[in-house]
Amino acid sequence: MSEREEPESTSVRPESPMRREMNTLSKRRFRVAIAAALLLLLFIVWRGYLLFTPPSKHHDPVKVEIPEGGSVRAISEVLEQDGVIRSGFAFQIYARWKGQGSHFHAGKYVLYPDMRFREIVKALNIGPNGAYDDRPRITIPEGYTLVQIADLLDAKGVVSKEKFLRTAQTPDGIRQLHASFPLPEASLEGYLYPDTYFFKRNESPVKVIDEMLLNFSAKFYRPYLQEMEKRKTNLHDIVTIASLVEKEAKVPQDRARIAGVIMNRLEKKQRLEIDATVLYALGKHKDRVFFADLKVKSPYNTYQVAGLPPGAIASPGLNSLIAALLPEDNSYYYYVARPDGSHLFSRTLAEHETAKKQARKERNAKP
Repeated sequence: MSEREEPESTSVRPESPMRREMNTLSKRRFRVAIAAALLLLLFIVWRGYLLFTPPSKHHDPVKVEIPEGGSVRAISEVLEQDGVIRSGFAFQIYARWKGQGSHFHAGKYVLYPDMRFREIVKALNIGPNGAYDDRPRITIPEGYTLVQIADLLDAKGVVSKEKFLRTAQTPDGIRQLHASFPLPEASLEGYLYPDTYFFKRNESPVKVIDEMLLNFSAKFYRPYLQEMEKRKTNLHDIVTIASLVEKEAKVPQDRARIAGVIMNRLEKKQRLEIDATVLYALGKHKDRVFFADLKVKSPYNTYQVAGLPPGAIASPGLNSLIAALLPEDNSYYYYVARPDGSHLFSRTLAEHETAKKQARKERNAKP
């Protein structure tokens, strides 16, 4: 009988408890290290994000003076020192990334700590918002239409009426503009904030309109954004209603009440029947609206078309915008103007007829 070689053993030596414990500990340390690295990365990203966000949610004006010939770095340091931005370094990164800084204007500004970088850049590109050089002082009255604004700017030598309206009333023109809020596609009626401005002569319509949009954001949109979000209201509807209030209300105490009447009629699906919308549809001002005028074919004629008109009919001031955002909670559905500019408000059609007779009597008695 021949000898046979014994096969080599293939059995694996069992892992010792100590080695098993060391492997488990190493895996645990590795997982902890990975988790710590991820947390550190998230913290760095979060801190970086904060540097690019406004330092405050409050809309308190800050006076800032940008030095003559200042570099982006120097301007960033001024903005950080004055509390308009969190980080001058972050603003430098943003400005250079956007290719900005070469056209920033020196001068005195009023900025706000809730402004985003893009709004600050736009303000610095437009120029100081105070009187300087030989720029004409131009006051846009509350209740002006786009056409009236265009006429005024043309008369002051700022921009031609044709170029202004082509930018403010066409989709192609509006796409050139920049705003921190959604813009309508067809017309900026109602969005150009009525205020006093200092524009350059022979300025581009884009720069002129951008400054007015920036002012709308600074004076109304940003300060009342939280309230709009809370009430889940549509900005375009607010601007539209505010323009109706602006044209209808002649005394301050009537603004919120008229806004309440408009909301009541909309909720009840009653036509608004506002004379000012008829005049806008006609394209001309008249002291009195006649029955023949009420037949004008237009989506702005609220005697014939239910609901709100497609957009605003004028530029509302701040008080009218606030009234549209915060209308009075009342049970009125009608109002009629009195000789002194105030209105008589009624809950029913019968009350309204009586109020109209009273208003007519007051007008006839007026010397």
